[in-house]
Amino acid sequence: MTDQNSKAGKARMKRMTPEQRSEVARAGAMARWEKADPTRAALPRALYGADDRPLRIGEMEIPCYVLDDERRVLTIKGMLGAMNMAQGGSMVAGMNRLELFTTRERIKPFVLSGLAERIHSPIHFITPTGGRAQGYEAEVLVDLCEAVLEARAAGVLQTQQKAIAQSCEVIMRGLARVGIVALVDEATGFQEVRKRDALHKILEAYIAPELMGWAKRFPDSFYEEMFRLHGWEYDPESVARPGVVGKFTNTYVYEQLPPGIIEELRNKNPKDEAGRRRVRHHQFLTDEVGHPHLERQIAAATTLMRASDDWPTFKRLFSRAFPKAGDQTELLP
Repeated sequence: MTDQNSKAGKARMKRMTPEQRSEVARAGAMARWEKADPTRAALPRALYGADDRPLRIGEMEIPCYVLDDERRVLTIKGMLGAMNMAQGGSMVAGMNRLELFTTRERIKPFVLSGLAERIHSPIHFITPTGGRAQGYEAEVLVDLCEAVLEARAAGVLQTQQKAIAQSCEVIMRGLARVGIVALVDEATGFQEVRKRDALHKILEAYIAPELMGWAKRFPDSFYEEMFRLHGWEYDPESVARPGVVGKFTNTYVYEQLPPGIIEELRNKNPKDEAGRRRVRHHQFLTDEVGHPHLERQIAAATTLMRASDDWPTFKRLFSRAFPKAGDQTELLP
């Protein structure tokens, strides 16, 4: 009977594709591992992610995965490498290197209690190939980098810690251009199957309800018309825009609000060392007065752009509609 089963099994294997045979072998290996280590059965499993599809930020590469409960996870080893932290050495009191780092005297005051708790409880999971790994949810990397940069700004870092801060700055600059969740989804391939409203739900979880109304105050049409008049290719899914777009937004929208508003917004929302602002200007405007005025100005500028064939024509139309004191209105030909 055993010989018959063996022959039948070999016959089935011959009929399978290479991919099917590989999957059978993987399932068999995982079954053996779980028999040898029963604790594996209780661990979450990564459904997406592979060694050859890491999260890339500049020259950094961090292995990343999406678990069966949709948590986006970065490996501890990858985070250590990205932050330019030593990975060797033995553990102290059962803590990994990131835990030890956040308990250091100079860093600890800047690590919020919630972050400390998450770092103290790494996620143990099973990779798609059946291996065991440890990591943290992707947002932990962002929160940890912010803590390090705050410590640097306070001037308390030791010489060897300044290199870590430099890496954190590089990471934050990279992540500022696109959300960490979207990056992980792209790297793992999860973006191809996630629900269309998944990112919006994630946004709701991280933005206070009172700020949700400000999440996308400038409509796509505002930028689409601006790009059209300049002959630029417009991609509504991309956040990358020419630097002059910010200047145009100030000139034709914010500077048209009542006198003194743009100056006060700049005071409340100053640029950081990298030349970026913490939030959007419009998040400081009131819902009763500031918001309606802003929307009317955006609508007016968009309408004038839509009525123009080129940027110089728009500028002339805008000057006529919103003349500044002392300006001489330029007549249309």
